[in-house]
Amino acid sequence: MTPREAAHYRVLRLIEEQPEVSQRELARALGVSLGKTHYLLKALLDKGTINAEEFARLKAKALA
Repeated sequence: MTPREAAHYRVLRLIEEQPEVSQRELARALGVSLGKTHYLLKALLDKGTINAEEFARLKAKALA
């Protein structure tokens, strides 16, 4: 598993465990910046692994 795949897996696992998690909370849990978290979520969105509704909800929570 590549580092990128491992990061994507960790993001997905955290979202599965806490569906209402914000990007900021994800960033803290992952130990990465908010920008990196956004990048990881965008990559998962582009691959179709998460849907736009989930992504929009997470993005909105990060801005709150």
